[in-house]
Amino acid sequence: MDSDGRHEQQVVWAVVGTGIGPLLLAATREGLVNVVFHATDAVRDKAVERLRSRLGGEPVEAPDSPLLAEAIRQVQAYFAGERHDFDLPLDWSLISGFNRQVLRELASGVPYGAVVGYGDLAGRVGQPGAAQAVGVAMGSNPLPVVVPCHRVVESDGGIGGFGGGLETKRKLLALEGVLPEPLF
Repeated sequence: MDSDGRHEQQVVWAVVGTGIGPLLLAATREGLVNVVFHATDAVRDKAVERLRSRLGGEPVEAPDSPLLAEAIRQVQAYFAGERHDFDLPLDWSLISGFNRQVLRELASGVPYGAVVGYGDLAGRVGQPGAAQAVGVAMGSNPLPVVVPCHRVVESDGGIGGFGGGLETKRKLLALEGVLPEPLF
């Protein structure tokens, strides 16, 4: 335990190039704990600091870590169009309560190439009428792409918001065949 009574987690991370730009992947002994979009140096440094403050310990850059190797392989295969789902242990410690419940349902219940409405997803977790709360859960998703918040859309056909930016959401939905590829 560290000085404030928390158990320190070993956190390893790496930045991986993808079709939507660099992603930071971070893992603990429990599993993949964080995926961060647009992982330029400044974004990466902020994400590593956030992991340090939330999980304790000193996150270590370790692209060759066995804890990250399979996650990196699966993310690369997904962006190459060779993989449609992720089979990875996930560490849910950065999210709790309703948000965790919604994200777990999303991860298990909305397959590649499919979308779900915010309100529909709220109903699936027994909270019909909680569409806005589902939107908040999507915005706080610590594991985007792997836990596919890009597959949650508005009931009127709009694509909704996205923490990684709407262009990133469009690219992910196009990769999965939900939207046409952009012309330019």
